[in-house]
Amino acid sequence: MPLMLSPEPVVKLENYFRDPFDNAVATARTCYSPRVVTSDDVHKDERSRLRRDEIAESIYKAGHHTTIQHATFQFILDKVSRQFIWSFLHSHPFYNSEQVSQRYVEVSPENFSVPPLDDDQSLEIYLETIRLQMRVYQDLMRILDPTIRAQYAKIFPNRDPELKRWNSSLKKRAQEVARYVLPVATHAHLYHTVSGLTLHRYHKLVEQFDTPGEQRQVVRKMIEAVNEVDPLFFKHIEDPLPLDKTPEYEFFAARALSEDVPSRREFLEEFDSALGGLTSRLVDYKVNGQASMAQAVRAVLGVTQENLSETEALDLVLNPAKNSLFGEALNLTTLGKLTRTMSHPHFTFQKKISHTADSQDQRHRMTPGSRPVLHRHFVASNPDYITPSLIQISAEASEHYRTTMQTVWQNMARLLERGAGEEHAMYLLPNAFPIRFYESGDLLNHHHKWTKRLCYTAQEEIWNMCKDEVTQVGQIFPEIGKYMLPPCGLRSLASTRPYCPEGERFCGIPVWKLPVTEFERVI
Repeated sequence: MPLMLSPEPVVKLENYFRDPFDNAVATARTCYSPRVVTSDDVHKDERSRLRRDEIAESIYKAGHHTTIQHATFQFILDKVSRQFIWSFLHSHPFYNSEQVSQRYVEVSPENFSVPPLDDDQSLEIYLETIRLQMRVYQDLMRILDPTIRAQYAKIFPNRDPELKRWNSSLKKRAQEVARYVLPVATHAHLYHTVSGLTLHRYHKLVEQFDTPGEQRQVVRKMIEAVNEVDPLFFKHIEDPLPLDKTPEYEFFAARALSEDVPSRREFLEEFDSALGGLTSRLVDYKVNGQASMAQAVRAVLGVTQENLSETEALDLVLNPAKNSLFGEALNLTTLGKLTRTMSHPHFTFQKKISHTADSQDQRHRMTPGSRPVLHRHFVASNPDYITPSLIQISAEASEHYRTTMQTVWQNMARLLERGAGEEHAMYLLPNAFPIRFYESGDLLNHHHKWTKRLCYTAQEEIWNMCKDEVTQVGQIFPEIGKYMLPPCGLRSLASTRPYCPEGERFCGIPVWKLPVTEFERVI
């Protein structure tokens, strides 16, 4: 049986390092050489090539893998599902992607993955469900248009939302909300760049939840594409770890949990109850984070506590009026000596956001999270989804959204009853399906995330999440919290004009005048 019934994913090697295998050995030899060893040196004659092959095998088996991290490969990927991208490509920190946005690009109704279902009736249920989701996506954009125009007129009273010049902006807001009903099977296209080391890891763990079938297709094509330009690079590639040998699979098998629906329901109730109505709850932090950061500032500058108080130390680093790095377009904080002291405070959050919001959140790779084995959060009898604010304030949209979600869950249950695997049924999950997870990071990287995502143009759920997080951090560390502001707030403190750097994308609200606790928005 084919891995997918839809057209195979497209994988094209667009850019790559010259001589990646030879370069890996050249970098290894350079560590023990009085001069830089080049790729040409390691293959110049038979003796050099023999030595090259011996070194390559030796360092690979010994686990000295930084040498294969130098080589970088840029792929164009097309006809890959959002589920695969979320679960596999973007679930780790060692990549770079530029992916088509469902917020800004309307989705074509025929672009989705179809897994290898066992019978015609199951296939029809699957296709019927996706057709419904695609149709309701269009319906919601139409239904929400008057609500969006009314909200837009409140924010921009001097703009006529009926004028053609505003149509693109209004349509993007409709698309952003309507996409919540789309299935995670929906296709995307992207540039995806990884190192040779990450490709080795992809191949080793290709057989893992949540989309092993699609993963096998894409990773196989990646390996084949690299082999065409350098047949030696994967000379020592390891066999994939079988799915049934992964720790997650072995746990489920040992506990007989694969069909244990009550345990799933109990987990969901326990998790949501602990959140207490928040999008993100602070569950752990370094209790001396603020004091430790101040001590680190003193160490950088070589001054005593008597000469630099805790408040003065934190203000020196975090206040944009005193730290010019926060006024730069480049994120320079990981390189600045003083801003690196922000690495010491550390926070862990429990959070619940939609699949589509988390697909954006996980791009903040330096605040890593532990995402779930997704089918373990699915209960067929319990439609479980996030509802955006715009849909909530429209009675017609809310009812259409609710009944659609009920139908989607009923059809997924029908597929499972007919023997479809959970991997295949999960492709029908809507973008609105909640991702429940834990995420941790230091202040340095949270600061970058918070300031970018507190902007009123940020995705609604991530904006709410960052608002929750900044508010809680400010309660325990007020000298840190007062500088956790959107870009316009930081620019205002730094007297950098214009305060809003977004130009025509200005949200219409003078947010820099508001404390974070008073932030409110609908669009």
